[in-house]
Amino acid sequence: MEVRWDILLIIIGASLVTFIPRVVPLMVLSRIPLPDWALQWLKHVPIAVMAALVGQELFVSDSKLVLWKNVDLAAGLLTFIVAIKTRSLLWTVIAGTACAMVLRMVFHS
Repeated sequence: MEVRWDILLIIIGASLVTFIPRVVPLMVLSRIPLPDWALQWLKHVPIAVMAALVGQELFVSDSKLVLWKNVDLAAGLLTFIVAIKTRSLLWTVIAGTACAMVLRMVFHS
């Protein structure tokens, strides 16, 4: 098997472009004491990112806002209820997967 140097350079370049924006801020911010308001604000970032990712998947289909006859939205709401009630990631994932599977089988979308 021969090594194609152009492909190897592309892989190395893509790795650096992915690695640097993630590690440099982490290294810089780990050495600077942050004020309390910044720490409080940073606690909400993962939740906001996850909500944006999940919200788009639940509400948008074929570049259109879909609220009616939306199996994914129904499964998402049922999963959200399980998450609130149990506060368990394991049960939330199991319930979400089961809800999506059953609703897709029943409504065949």
